[in-house]
Amino acid sequence: VQLQASGGGLAQAGGSLRLSCGASGRTFSSLVMGWFRQAPGKEREFVAAIRWSDSTTYYGDSVKGRFSISRDNVKNTVYLQMNSLKPEDTAVYYCAAKIGSLKVTNLYRYWGQGTQVTVSS
Repeated sequence: VQLQASGGGLAQAGGSLRLSCGASGRTFSSLVMGWFRQAPGKEREFVAAIRWSDSTTYYGDSVKGRFSISRDNVKNTVYLQMNSLKPEDTAVYYCAAKIGSLKVTNLYRYWGQGTQVTVSS
C-alpha cells in the first residue's frame, strides 16, 4: 500500500483544516486507515482511524468532537477534517494503514510521509 498525505498548513486557533491521504496498491476493503501526529519532543500520538469496509470510526481522546475521519471509495482517499483547532494540535500528521483491529492503535504497517499542521494562537 502506498500512501500520500497532503493538506497541511497554517491555521489560526479555532479554525479548520482538512488533510487528505491518497491510497493505492491493494484491495482496500480489508484495511484500517489511521491518522497519527507527532509534535516536536513528543511521542507519536494516535488521532483517528476508519475501517474501510464499513466506515466505522475511532478517535483519540484529545480530538473527539473536533476532528472527523472519512473515506471516499471512488478516490481511494481518506480525509481528516480538523475543526476548532488548538495550538496544541500543531504537529506533523501522518496517515497509515494496516490489516487489523480498528481500536488497536498500533501495528500499522504502511505509512505515508508527514504533513505539517501549525496552529497559531
